[in-house]
Amino acid sequence: MSMFPSEQARKPIELEYGTTDKSTFNFFNTVYAWMAVGLAVTACVGIMVSRSPQVMKFMFANQYVYVAAILGSVAIAWSVGSVALRVSAMAGLGMFLVYAALVGVLTSYIYVAYSMDTIGAAFLMTAGVFGGMSVYGFITKRDLTSIGSILVMCFWGLLLASIVNIFLASNALSWVITYAVLAVFIGLTAYDTQKLKNIAQQLDGDPATLQRYAVIGSLNLYVDFINIFLAIVRILGSRK
Repeated sequence: MSMFPSEQARKPIELEYGTTDKSTFNFFNTVYAWMAVGLAVTACVGIMVSRSPQVMKFMFANQYVYVAAILGSVAIAWSVGSVALRVSAMAGLGMFLVYAALVGVLTSYIYVAYSMDTIGAAFLMTAGVFGGMSVYGFITKRDLTSIGSILVMCFWGLLLASIVNIFLASNALSWVITYAVLAVFIGLTAYDTQKLKNIAQQLDGDPATLQRYAVIGSLNLYVDFINIFLAIVRILGSRK
């Protein structure tokens, strides 16, 4: 007798995030796929900008230009979240990719300040932390709404502190912000994942709306990933 199951008994293994709900499964596949595209756009734009001394000087030599670019990126991100449900999914995706490109410009300095080994190690660590917290957010039975609300308020406070510190140039404050950003966005990864899961389950059977929410979800998780990555790359880079 064979020790292996028959061909008819074999079934392919599918990653379904602990659920048999195909709608939720497809929704998260779309969210993570678009998030990955956004990260790829950011990396490509960042590398190209880092190789242009003229653009780097224009962006980072003038504090006011850099602050204006940060505020512009926040405005675009807010716009994507506010209009994505009123336009087509492709239009929303286009806005998201514009935002990802601008973030690439803003983060291009890392390719000058840090080695590719440090950047690669930071990316792998970020992927591990992000993946673990996203899984936790999906499977936990605990309602993360109240914690998420606090973390969102912390985010806005950190954004303001970061802008102020561009002018203060306080190294001590910069490190406080770095570790606070890391903690806040690790928590937000779980919160955002749980929120997206709830949305996917509530809108089961409405694929058009789910596609629009997938754009918002990919943006939210992209922001979480980028901020975790930037914090980790700075921490690793300081130890070289």
